[in-house]
Amino acid sequence: MPYKEKKVEKLFYSIGEVSEMLGVNPSLIRFWEKHFPIIKPQKNKKGNRLFTVKDIENLKLIYHLVKEKGMTLEGAQKRLKDNKEGEDRSFEVVDRLTKIKEMLLEVSSRLP
Repeated sequence: MPYKEKKVEKLFYSIGEVSEMLGVNPSLIRFWEKHFPIIKPQKNKKGNRLFTVKDIENLKLIYHLVKEKGMTLEGAQKRLKDNKEGEDRSFEVVDRLTKIKEMLLEVSSRLP
């Protein structure tokens, strides 16, 4: 059986790395951390925030609700509190479809 190489993910990401992934300022991430209890980064001895993959997924979900859907912070908090599983699923589907669209656009741009 041939060996399949897996992409190794880091256990923790700095706030700078997370802000770059989302395309937002680190201050916005700190702001959301105060308003959304699902964001709970660990802190090292220096006090630097260390985000897990789950934290990043939650931040992407908050970004989707607030920035893409245009919800207020209160509306996003209520939506996450009432139906987090449903929101996770719908965001996951939208994210996958967006990646597929990007791939198809790239392929079509290479065609003559």
